[in-house]
Amino acid sequence: MNHDITSHQPRTVRAGDIILYASEAVGVRQSLHQLEQAFVEETLADRQRAERLQRQIELRGRKRELDKVHKKGSFRFVVLCLVLVLTAVLVTVAMFETLYFVMG
Repeated sequence: MNHDITSHQPRTVRAGDIILYASEAVGVRQSLHQLEQAFVEETLADRQRAERLQRQIELRGRKRELDKVHKKGSFRFVVLCLVLVLTAVLVTVAMFETLYFVMG
């Protein structure tokens, strides 16, 4: 049977043809529904993946910032300790020189 749309010859339609056409239409509808459902699921998965990646990027940025702050804080603490020790040494030396000058 010729189902060519471009043919201009009149064709006869039998009851079996209508049932076949209806079952094909149902199959096409189910196929379209499955494609739409798969598209929706894939879109949702892509959105979730993008959100997860964005959260990971934000967490890495925060961790990097905290590491930088911690590193700066550690450096400042070491400098503070060195300054305190140096100050104690200078004050001790100045005190003993003054004592030597006064007693001497």
